[in-house]
Amino acid sequence: MTYDLVVRAATAVTPDGAGPRAIGVRDGVITAVEDLDSAIAEDARLVVDLQDDEVLMPGLVDTHVHINDPGRSDWEGFSSATRAAAAGGITTLVDMPLNSIPPTCDVAALHLKQQTARPQVHVDVGFWGGAVPANLGTLRELHEAGVLGFKCFLLHSGVDEFPHLDADQLGAAMDEIAGFDGLLIVHAEDAETIDHAPPARGAGYRTFLASRPREAENLAIAQVIDEARRSGARTHILHLSSSDAIPMIRSARRDGVRLSAETCPHYLVLTAEDVPDGATQFKCCPPIREADNRDRLWAALGAGDIDFIVSDHSPSTPELKRPDTGDFGLAWGGISSLQLGLSLVWTEAHRRGHDLADVARWMAQAPADRAGLRTKGRLATGADADFSFFAPHDVFTVDAAQLLHRNAVSPYDGRRLSGTVRQTWLRGTPIFGPRATDTRARGHLLSRGHA
Repeated sequence: MTYDLVVRAATAVTPDGAGPRAIGVRDGVITAVEDLDSAIAEDARLVVDLQDDEVLMPGLVDTHVHINDPGRSDWEGFSSATRAAAAGGITTLVDMPLNSIPPTCDVAALHLKQQTARPQVHVDVGFWGGAVPANLGTLRELHEAGVLGFKCFLLHSGVDEFPHLDADQLGAAMDEIAGFDGLLIVHAEDAETIDHAPPARGAGYRTFLASRPREAENLAIAQVIDEARRSGARTHILHLSSSDAIPMIRSARRDGVRLSAETCPHYLVLTAEDVPDGATQFKCCPPIREADNRDRLWAALGAGDIDFIVSDHSPSTPELKRPDTGDFGLAWGGISSLQLGLSLVWTEAHRRGHDLADVARWMAQAPADRAGLRTKGRLATGADADFSFFAPHDVFTVDAAQLLHRNAVSPYDGRRLSGTVRQTWLRGTPIFGPRATDTRARGHLLSRGHA
């Protein structure tokens, strides 16, 4: 066989672990994974050798990204988001159904979003649909149109055009989705608990934290588990921040409930104790919690109780973060970290004794598997030739103004991190780094069942 490309690395992270490998590529697909001293390079049109301090990682898969385009593209757009993703080693992302206008809650809105995205995407992009009161009973249409699953909220979503489901509607959505073996992904916070919590007012972070208590997550997750158990629906808990919920997630899975859970870099890196008053760039929902909570999230990742890590990249314009007042009650809740996720997670994971094989599983293979993207997230034969050349020992200081996100707002500004992405390749073509001289948007739009 003649290969279009052979990539050789002293350390490559495959599903079997990290070691010296030569990766053969033909027509954008990995067709060989061999020992480094294999002769496959002799039959290659192009051979690329990683530097001694670089590790070959699979392209990351981020299944929780708010791109907001069309309708709120001044918050973030497909071009800026996918360029930032590529710079962060991400080769596949999945766009949330909100905060675009219209939200992706019917087939026409999906087609509009795809039409908007198609000429702009620099990485491959799939789409979640929304489950809202008005479209219950018609979710199969979106499923058949190719969305990877359905997102719902159990409390106000933050935007009026994407209303939440009440308890009866959640059950109805699960029954409907179970009928075609779809996937429901849930923002699980209990509305009544938050309604009865002290309101978030002013610049004090502790006041904001008290307004979104752990109990709101815990009760909502218990409700989701009960409905998933009853209906048999495949169900996923988004952006888990309360470590208190981990035992019931573990118990439900042991009982055969088809449940998974994710967490995010901000819950694994940041702590409530370190958030300055008035620093609304740290506001997200659910909130960043205490250091002991963070430690338990890491333990749950190591034990497999949390399945993977995604960004929940949720940007806005700088004005909406209310830097003029520092009022956590008024500021938009969302953290931008799409470009930084790998470095953030690696810095903390390495400190805690984890390796890059763990990080690749959490940030590439597992999210791809849960979203049904069978050819993504792994260095294995038959997978798309999506690569990140990662230098784990490089140290840098985050400069928010230099990030490729549309708006330069980041809680990580000035933070020192380990690990830089030097090159990113999509289906055998460089899209970030010194070899990426062709700046055309080369991403594909992905649908359910992409192989």
